[in-house]
Amino acid sequence: MAHFDLLIRGATLLDGTGAPPRPDDLGVVGERIAAIGAIPGDATAARLIDARGRALCPGFIDVHSHSDVSLLLDPRGESKVHQGVTTEVIGNCGFSAFPLALPERRQQHLDLLASLGTGTIEPTWSDLEGYRAAFAQRGGTALNLAPQVGHGTLRIAVMGMERRPPTVEELERMQWLLAQALEQGAFGLASGLTYPPSGYADTEELIALSRVVARFGGHYATHARAETEGFGHVEEAVRIGRESGARVQFSHLALNVPARWGRHADLLRLFEHARERGVDIAYDVYPYAASSSCLTQYLPGWVQAGGPRAMAERLRDPGSRARARADVAAGWFGGIPWLWDRVVISRSGDPHDTASPGKTLQALAVEAGVPPEELVLRLCETRGNAVEVVLFYRTEEDVQAFLRHPLSTVGSDGLALPRDQGEARPHPRSFGAFPRVLGRYVRELGLLDLATAVHKMTGRAAERVGLRDRGRLAEGLAADLVLFDPARVADRATFAEPCQLPAGIDLVVVNGHVVIDGGRQTKARPGRVLRRGE
Repeated sequence: MAHFDLLIRGATLLDGTGAPPRPDDLGVVGERIAAIGAIPGDATAARLIDARGRALCPGFIDVHSHSDVSLLLDPRGESKVHQGVTTEVIGNCGFSAFPLALPERRQQHLDLLASLGTGTIEPTWSDLEGYRAAFAQRGGTALNLAPQVGHGTLRIAVMGMERRPPTVEELERMQWLLAQALEQGAFGLASGLTYPPSGYADTEELIALSRVVARFGGHYATHARAETEGFGHVEEAVRIGRESGARVQFSHLALNVPARWGRHADLLRLFEHARERGVDIAYDVYPYAASSSCLTQYLPGWVQAGGPRAMAERLRDPGSRARARADVAAGWFGGIPWLWDRVVISRSGDPHDTASPGKTLQALAVEAGVPPEELVLRLCETRGNAVEVVLFYRTEEDVQAFLRHPLSTVGSDGLALPRDQGEARPHPRSFGAFPRVLGRYVRELGLLDLATAVHKMTGRAAERVGLRDRGRLAEGLAADLVLFDPARVADRATFAEPCQLPAGIDLVVVNGHVVIDGGRQTKARPGRVLRRGE
């Protein structure tokens, strides 16, 4: 007679491959799926769940997340596990918590990571193994992490915040540190080419580093350069993939320039043509027509050079400030026009400023009696990378086209956050991205069928990242599971009230342990920092 730690009977199984749903049972022993199919009626279990009328699928894999610091500060991962996310891919957009050059560049590292959690960490590690150990010492986390090497962090560790190409010796040092992290289980390299210092790299530097990634079977993920003229930001990613041989994951695909809204077909054709020529490139997208980032990202590169402290000193010089004001007024990322009433403060960066979150830069500039570009400089000068904004610079038509295309996977571009965010209003993607796909884009709009949507958030995501043990329901694989009601699942997080938990997700299992039970979080912390190949 079979015995299971967890036995789920009568669920509608979505196995993560895109295959049609089917009624079946699933049994878990320890951390693994032990049986799938018609499990005999005399089987026993420590926990039996009647799942008739509900769907069972692999745990969702957030291929683009920024929880590198937030999960160290709060290991519950509340905003993500309630969505059914069981694995987050971190280290994106050039930001990672390793490798660190301590103590000589400690402050530059902390400045880079300032937007990845509402608190201060004191690193006790320098490499991935040390970072992994830090989670174990804190008692684990509620969900798994798949770490990437942030290119910006890598550059700081070797070059600091200097705005120049690396010397031969410096490039070799970056390659060595990258190889060390890959040997320790990192999944790839991630650039952030609109952020300093990652954005200081030329294409040749990125190719040289991506060749190291390719040698280890990893991938190159890119937050690409700004789309100021044509689609050169995609063409650069294609070239890096072609010349390095690395698999390429293009981060949070979008059209942010108002003059290009609606041109999704032109952009998607670049990806299709690249794949026809043998470049393994795909992309992720989050299901919202608004983005979010730290405000400093939208300053000219010369203003940001050297980090927040150097920037503040530079802006105190009258001549430099006048130049910066003119450059900001001319547009961000080299010419994208500011629509001041579409840029909303989501986190003020100052605990005493509780009135700014939720207000537009236009409204705040009027209140302050200064032009919006001067307000931007004041905020960045005094609060550094801690000010965050939401930009309503996208169209629903483009979002739907990117989500529907077979090359897409789903990533939140958010953080694992506790519900209590004080006066801050973070982008709702941190609380609602995955149930939003299931509720709005599957059930309400019919943009995707349920099996395809689940595939994009599980099996397809695992393939792109290189997770062999997750993303599918199959005997012997890790028991990362989500049980939800297809008729009820929905996001409830809004831009006005973003810290709302979703509806319709009843059970979430991570490594065989229940972390969400009846919609409530347990005290279990079974997650771990994974190694490439797992």
